[in-house]
Amino acid sequence: MTRLSVNINKLATLRNARGANNPDVVRMALDIERFGAQGITVHPRPDERHIRRSDVRGLAKVLTTEFNIEGYPDTEFIALVLEVRPGQVTLVPDPPGVLTSNAGWDARTQQTFLKDVVARFKGEGIRTSLFMGTDPEQIGFAADTGTERIELYTEPFAQHFPIDRAAGVAPFAQAALRAAEFGLGLNAGHDLDRENLAYFNQNVPGLLEVSIGHALICDALTFGLENTVQLYLRCLREDE
Repeated sequence: MTRLSVNINKLATLRNARGANNPDVVRMALDIERFGAQGITVHPRPDERHIRRSDVRGLAKVLTTEFNIEGYPDTEFIALVLEVRPGQVTLVPDPPGVLTSNAGWDARTQQTFLKDVVARFKGEGIRTSLFMGTDPEQIGFAADTGTERIELYTEPFAQHFPIDRAAGVAPFAQAALRAAEFGLGLNAGHDLDRENLAYFNQNVPGLLEVSIGHALICDALTFGLENTVQLYLRCLREDE
């Protein structure tokens, strides 16, 4: 079954709004694991507007499922990842002030930079994933960096889903086949939700992991966190 990694950034945003420690993101991450999620994802940003570096350190000490840290690989981010040694690091091409990840890497023009970063993490036994679009040529360049996985940026699929789901998923299915040709593991994330997740999972071959945060936390306001995690896991178990 495709694994569910829950991005807990929005829980940290809620906590930071009041300046105290409610909700306690470490405790809630442990609850999410207990509710059945197979991983926890965080995306610490330089301004710490949601996840703080102290959160990353605290989570690394207690999580028992896969810990996935996303971020742009500047000097500070690299040092944090090497310090806590998560199961996976997902490299995104975000500039510092961007609201949310909104594009994949240009792995051709950034080839030398990415090779160096990937080699550094791999040398420490940390699995790497590159946040990528569906361009087949770019996926080939991603493979050349030495990364073990790519994470497909799925907002274009989510936007097309209500209009023409088959057309929306087709580039992702082709990208998945391209990734398999290079022996790359396949993750996906961004705007996946209860409405579109099952269809995406059924039609993208070889999908190993999805990272979902905003939609899942929004659903939890209505359905409760434990029930919501189960609803998303159910989407990943649905047959065609």
